[in-house]
Amino acid sequence: MQLHNLKPAEGSVKKNRRVGRGEGSGSGTTSGKGNKGQQARTGYQSKTGHEGGQMPIQRRMPKRGFKNINRVDYKVFNLGQLDFLIEKYNITEFTPDNLYVNGLISRTDLVKILGNGELKAKIAFKVNGASEKAKKAIEAAGGTIEII
Repeated sequence: MQLHNLKPAEGSVKKNRRVGRGEGSGSGTTSGKGNKGQQARTGYQSKTGHEGGQMPIQRRMPKRGFKNINRVDYKVFNLGQLDFLIEKYNITEFTPDNLYVNGLISRTDLVKILGNGELKAKIAFKVNGASEKAKKAIEAAGGTIEII
């Protein structure tokens, strides 16, 4: 085998369609571009969202609301979920690092505890936020909570 003998695998290279090379080729006259119009011309480019003069969909739809750039998003855990998670993942201290290691949150997520449900386990919490009801319930169960 030498360099001048090398050929691509069978069927891997396709020949381009030769358009505009006479009637007999099957792609003559209009070269598969239809009759007249902007798209039949050379150099035609379509802008994103252009609908040929019809009002584009992004202008037909009304605007709603806004995106608050100062919003702080928390990963929320309710007291009712905590007993199950503590038992399933053998968590001794409820921290963002422990939750990340167990695949419950991503590295940059902030964690907040909410007071929906009951907590039976006595455990220490180090979280980014907690509701007043959750703080009272954790302390009543004998645990501690620290906001980091």
